[in-house]
Amino acid sequence: MDTFARDIQPYPFGNGHPRFYGWVNSPPSVMGIFADALAAAMNPSCAGGNHAAVYVEREVINWFRQIVGFPAESMGLLVSGGSMAALTALAVARQVHCGFDIRTRGLQGASARLTFYRSGEGHGCHQKAIELMGIGSENLRTVEQDRELRMVPSALDAVLREDRQHGYIPIAVIASAGTVNSGAIDPLHEIADVCTRHAVWLHVDGAYGAPAILTGQYAKQLCALARADSFALDPHKWIYVPVEAGLVLVREARHMRAAFSLVPPYLQTDGKTEGVGGLPWFSEYGFQQTRGFRALKIWMALRYHGLSGYRSSIERDIWLAGRLANLLRSSEDIEILEPQSLSIVCFRYAPPKLRENAQALDALNKAILEKLQLSGQGFLSSVGPYDSRAKRGRNSGP
Repeated sequence: MDTFARDIQPYPFGNGHPRFYGWVNSPPSVMGIFADALAAAMNPSCAGGNHAAVYVEREVINWFRQIVGFPAESMGLLVSGGSMAALTALAVARQVHCGFDIRTRGLQGASARLTFYRSGEGHGCHQKAIELMGIGSENLRTVEQDRELRMVPSALDAVLREDRQHGYIPIAVIASAGTVNSGAIDPLHEIADVCTRHAVWLHVDGAYGAPAILTGQYAKQLCALARADSFALDPHKWIYVPVEAGLVLVREARHMRAAFSLVPPYLQTDGKTEGVGGLPWFSEYGFQQTRGFRALKIWMALRYHGLSGYRSSIERDIWLAGRLANLLRSSEDIEILEPQSLSIVCFRYAPPKLRENAQALDALNKAILEKLQLSGQGFLSSVGPYDSRAKRGRNSGP
């Protein structure tokens, strides 16, 4: 304990500090911290079985099912985060739409290229998942995006038609409900229409932005989450629970089980709540056999704060981001990326004499950012070089 107090505790990541503004690493709810300690003390195996931790996880899954409007026959898992949620969901999509028994024959059984689709703002975890599944990143198609950095549905429709004409097998479209760079929300209703028309899986990455469905400002945009075939959300982001806590939901439980179920003799159960084994095990719906008690911190935090508490907190985050954007717009030396969305504000220092020199501006802002980060006074993150989509000054707007 002395070593911890001297060598570890004084050097945190910093995301619990009021001036930590980088990425989406929320300060953890105190209730979540207590719950994590209680879960560690219980130390249950949550692969399955007939014990409390399993039912707590099922209740948490059901709560999120209701929040986003998924049907009763859907199924979900608590995973480490959006990356594991993406790998799980896209593996199910591959199982459903590849057209052959991929679990037995592998990718060698494919008669044509299997293709996936996302915009240029899509999270990198989807490329990693597609590479890991053996599909290859060259089969992840980048769909055109508009000036607001949202996927263009007509462009998606066109590329799906073109790929079918070439004999490819489109598997899944990956849409974003709040990108990590800019907070952009893809037009989910229109994308869902395109996916329905082409009989393609729709996965929505709401790891960061989906909780904004609780707010009056974003509820209408995000209600289309209910139309997805699969969905990802990270409670360790905008639900403020300690890392790690991710969620994946799949519209039809039978597809999820078909993609992952493999029950060796020593784990066979009767699937009844009256027995020792309990309901079908979580390990039949995903890759992990060893699973910790992630659910308790989410369950306790949700019960403690309630949806109204989360609505209030998220709306305040969004209000603060909007206030910051307005302050920045009033400065002649600052450019911001429009439209500002959710709780993300992208901006740069751009003195008039350097505005036409993109390379110098990028170098200047990189130096400013590094100096600020190393000072320990606060922490901002970067999305890389700026571009011409930015609007400048007091008169800029969506």
